[in-house]
Amino acid sequence: MTELSFVCTGVRADPYAAGPTLVFRLRITAADPARVHALALRCQIRIEPARRGYASDEAEALTDLFGDRSRWGTSLNPLQFAQVSLVVPGFTGETEVDLPVPCTYDLDIAATRYFHALRDGEVPLLLLFSGTVFAGPGGFRVAPVPWDKEAPFRMPVAVWHEMTEQHFPGCGWLRLSRETLDALLAYRSRRALPSWEATVEALLASAAAAAPAPPPHPFAAARPAARPAPERTAP
Repeated sequence: MTELSFVCTGVRADPYAAGPTLVFRLRITAADPARVHALALRCQIRIEPARRGYASDEAEALTDLFGDRSRWGTSLNPLQFAQVSLVVPGFTGETEVDLPVPCTYDLDIAATRYFHALRDGEVPLLLLFSGTVFAGPGGFRVAPVPWDKEAPFRMPVAVWHEMTEQHFPGCGWLRLSRETLDALLAYRSRRALPSWEATVEALLASAAAAAPAPPPHPFAAARPAARPAPERTAP
């Protein structure tokens, strides 16, 4: 069986892709000197959030994924990011290939919410490989890629933000049901609002104005009134 090892050497945002796409650079090395005729590769990419630290604003944005920070010892579990396939052309010894990974800016997806919450630093990723190797001198020898083949990689957060800015400059993206979208459209039409952003801002302003006042402090009513200062009399 041809022994393979994998290393991820970098990642970049593809500026020419039709949709948001990250391109990971893989170095594949074959320990056997015999030629690898082809490699049908499958790669699962997993986020390992416990392998980095978080600023207070990042932790607050991640509350809906992992709960309160006091629970992170048990709730900071890996997240599935992507699963892609690639046919690697034949090589002898070592080769480098690009692994395109289509992405989404749908904030209903856990991985997208995770990336969106980060401001800087790196994202700890683990690339897990499987597939089929076609190798051997003078013919094909078919063998599986062992399931224990993996490659850790720390992706700069700036690459994710660069990719989303290329396709969604200065804005975000939300997916809504048809009923909610129709209701928003009716609200916008009734008030002759010029844009969807103005529609959402108007709704937020209405919600803030209708919000009840915060309850008084529980000890405020029980606090005794201050005693008046005694009058000073002339001797």
